[in-house]
Amino acid sequence: MKALITGVNGQLGKALLADAPAGWTCVALDRAALDLTDTDAIARMVDAEQPDLVLNAAAYTAVDRAEGEPDLAHAINACAPEAFSKALGNAGRLVQVSTDFVFDGARGHAYLPDDIRNPQSVYGASKAAGEDAAGDKAIIVRTSWVYAAGGANFVRTMLRLMRERDELRVVADQIGSPTWAQGLATTIWGLAAKDATGIWHHRDAGIASWYDFAVAIAEEAHAVGLLARIPSIHPIATSEYPTPARRPAFSVLDVAATRGVLGDISAHWRSNLRTMLKEEKALG
Repeated sequence: MKALITGVNGQLGKALLADAPAGWTCVALDRAALDLTDTDAIARMVDAEQPDLVLNAAAYTAVDRAEGEPDLAHAINACAPEAFSKALGNAGRLVQVSTDFVFDGARGHAYLPDDIRNPQSVYGASKAAGEDAAGDKAIIVRTSWVYAAGGANFVRTMLRLMRERDELRVVADQIGSPTWAQGLATTIWGLAAKDATGIWHHRDAGIASWYDFAVAIAEEAHAVGLLARIPSIHPIATSEYPTPARRPAFSVLDVAATRGVLGDISAHWRSNLRTMLKEEKALG
């Protein structure tokens, strides 16, 4: 069996490659190997490799920058999965990774896979369009707040700022769930093995605000020796930290269906954070 993995230099792409089950040959594709804005190149790649599975882990994820680059965000997040779907036809399956940002955050309790979407940003709208473009045979996996050792993410940004500053102010009224990339990769491979189709949700157990997450990062990083001291961290409202893109206030994903198919394999986000920080320390 052969899988194409896009975004292989990203944190999820690396995790998918590392977690590939026995019997799978993986073709690792970075930006240099495949330009996702070139739909003809996508068609040629699929035709040349004839994959059984495409794991589309690449995405335009610069949420605020997307407000000024809507065409580029749409090309990568919506046109690319459509091109993969068309090129695969009935010969292979597409796994399209999506986001909690397809929801508006107004619901107040966890979102089910079939709940009505109402994205509030260019990024969220482009990912919703990507879900539609992936087609009925695709596996669509929504997730949230992804991080991994060595990646570009909130955890590593906080570590840098915590070393540089004595005080930080972090938004406390946006609620979601941190997600370790390794656990997400395990779920994606598991859904592929089950021949699942449709929309599925994955996140780590538990919920948090960005402030809660930052406090945990400081405490756990200090415990493993990544921080010499814990800075003062103050909760603030979203209105005190305006950004170009609007973010959902409550974007927790209901994962009951996914866990029902794969079993309860997701650890609490704080436990996974601790594991990631130990990996981060090992990277030096």
